[in-house]
Amino acid sequence: MARSSSARSKSSGGGTNLWVWLGLAAVVILLDQFSKTLILGFFQLGDSHTVTSFFNVVRAHNPGAAFSFLAGASGWQRWFFIGLGAAASAFIVWMLRRHPGQTLFCFAVSMILGGALGNVIDRVIHGYVVDFIQVHYAGRYFPSFNLADSAITLGAICLILDELRRVRKG
Repeated sequence: MARSSSARSKSSGGGTNLWVWLGLAAVVILLDQFSKTLILGFFQLGDSHTVTSFFNVVRAHNPGAAFSFLAGASGWQRWFFIGLGAAASAFIVWMLRRHPGQTLFCFAVSMILGGALGNVIDRVIHGYVVDFIQVHYAGRYFPSFNLADSAITLGAICLILDELRRVRKG
């Protein structure tokens, strides 16, 4: 006997919902890569354009991870971070399939997925991540970052909020 499409969808981890979340991750990747393409096309490495008294658009290359972690390593970190990003992405897709109805959770991990893959693409193509957002105040500069990093940060914040909400309900 044939199962209905809704029964197949539920047993396969919420097929329709999965595609919505993967679509959101794809939008993050596209926006991230588009913004980086603009920076690479209009800025030379080290160029900076002041936008406000606390915000610059710059072109920076980061061969490391967050806050330039392992940036000074001999090159092995490129492949390590590509592998880590790929493994994290596979795990996130698995989590999306397991929890399709948890909207805030799925939003959070979709943002992390899009950001992680945006930076993995940079590592594969360039060997480094293109950063271009620079925030500063009173002569102190926060490390430069990009839209992928912003999506990962937003996703992490939403994961924390989701967990706090779940603990309050329990």
